[in-house]
Amino acid sequence: MDNNVYVIAVGDEVAVVDGGSAEADFVLETVGDRRFASIFQTHNHGDHTTVLRDIVSSTGATVFAHPSDALPVDAVALGDGDTVSVGSASLRVFHTPGHTPGGVCFLLDGHLFAGDTLFPGGPGNTSGDAKRFAQIMMSLDEKLFTLPDDTHVYPGHGNDTTIRNERPHLEEWRSRGW
Repeated sequence: MDNNVYVIAVGDEVAVVDGGSAEADFVLETVGDRRFASIFQTHNHGDHTTVLRDIVSSTGATVFAHPSDALPVDAVALGDGDTVSVGSASLRVFHTPGHTPGGVCFLLDGHLFAGDTLFPGGPGNTSGDAKRFAQIMMSLDEKLFTLPDDTHVYPGHGNDTTIRNERPHLEEWRSRGW
């Protein structure tokens, strides 16, 4: 489904962002012999959770997600402003509803794992729902676009971007309604 899966390795410990998005064998091979400790789930859509159950069964990794998004596995509940760790590294959690009620993004040292909240060229799909669109725009306004311009953005699909590249288009997105 052309999803992005991100591996964060610190020492011998590994966490994966949206690990349920790809073929389980590919994710497991990529992690290799390192300790697969955590899966940080940005949201609950099927294209991001397809093999989540298989990976958790194979590795025993702990899944972290916002409680407003039901998953096919148990997850540790995350909230806005929480931190999660991989080895000695800490990631800050941003609750960014709009694409889904429990959408979250993770920030690690100037690198934002945005799931389906922000892409090059606009916010994630809100299926024409005005309330959800208002939520995702608020998530961008109040959370993501408060980050420094040089913050790298790694979306759930497609190429990466930066806050600097996307911020100038905010009013254009608001005007077009997606």
